[in-house]
Amino acid sequence: MKNRSDIAPDQQIRTVVADDHPVVREGLGALVNSQRDMKVVGEASNGREAVEQFFRHRPDVLLLDLRMPEMDAIEAIEAILEKAPEARIIVLSTYNGDEDIYRALKAGAKAYLLKDSPREQLLESIRSVHAGRLSIPPSVAARLAARLHNPDLTDREVEIVRLMLAGKSNKEIGASLNITEGTVKVHVRHLLRKLGASGRAEAIRIALDRGIVHLT
Repeated sequence: MKNRSDIAPDQQIRTVVADDHPVVREGLGALVNSQRDMKVVGEASNGREAVEQFFRHRPDVLLLDLRMPEMDAIEAIEAILEKAPEARIIVLSTYNGDEDIYRALKAGAKAYLLKDSPREQLLESIRSVHAGRLSIPPSVAARLAARLHNPDLTDREVEIVRLMLAGKSNKEIGASLNITEGTVKVHVRHLLRKLGASGRAEAIRIALDRGIVHLT
């Protein structure tokens, strides 16, 4: 077996690690650097830094946390792929909601992994994505398949679910969005149907479970 010193630098998978939690970022970096065929060339603590570090180092693979300050993973992916469509990005997350998975892969991520995935799975994903393949674990694929059968909520419906989560009444939601209470009721009726919910509380639970909205 070759040692790290036996592998030329240009044969190693150059990686940037982006996560707003220092301990997680350092742990991921240590894991990557422990592999003889990989090395970390840059780190970022928010989405904007992730974009900057990508274009500074042009890594083979970018490990990107889903939820970060300043710019979330979806915005960062879109900003990167607009100028570098060949970019290979792996999204890491604590969230397994089908909407989170769907949005990340739709934006252009090549893999979506949960942070509690086995280390071997993460390393294999890095190698697979570097080789030009998608890397979607079975549990993630199942959630994605379920999402593809669910109707999309409109942007306005998502706004209303967020306000429902904040405890706002229909009247308060209408005032916040500058629409009538009657219009809010129509939107609520539509989103309940789309989510398969019998009431507001169940709709909020389903929206949280699917990753349509998140607790702050």
